[in-house]
Amino acid sequence: MRLFKALGFTLLMLAAGVAAAAERGSAEEAVAMVKKAVAYMKEAGKDKAFTEFGNPSNTQFHDRDLYIFVYDMNGINVAHGNNPKMIGKNLLEMKDNDGKFIIKGFIDVTKTKGKGWVDYKWPNPVTKAVESKSSYVEKVDNLIVGAGIYK
Repeated sequence: MRLFKALGFTLLMLAAGVAAAAERGSAEEAVAMVKKAVAYMKEAGKDKAFTEFGNPSNTQFHDRDLYIFVYDMNGINVAHGNNPKMIGKNLLEMKDNDGKFIIKGFIDVTKTKGKGWVDYKWPNPVTKAVESKSSYVEKVDNLIVGAGIYK
């Protein structure tokens, strides 16, 4: 009987873990969203794209805790899918809770590799807690387009 209870508890915990994972975007989904955003920018133009990136009802660019953000190479936010108050601000010196420069990290990765992942801490829009995050960023002209996952 104890074995069945232990097995049942284990299955319950696994199911809870799967449900929690489904509430969060995956690395593959973040990369796919950035690629969609880059294609949309090229197709519709930057102004229209930036408006859509900020539109929470546009499910192409908002999915659970995934959203698109865009910075120029000087650290100025030009589009943000979760916090419109960031738009127009130079956030080059912004650090996470551990003192890591976030936007400088985006710039370094895109200047040296063209695209890649940057790890830092950031408030999760779903849980409201500061969590470990990794953002996938790509350089497009003089812009950085990205989306991040919470770990």
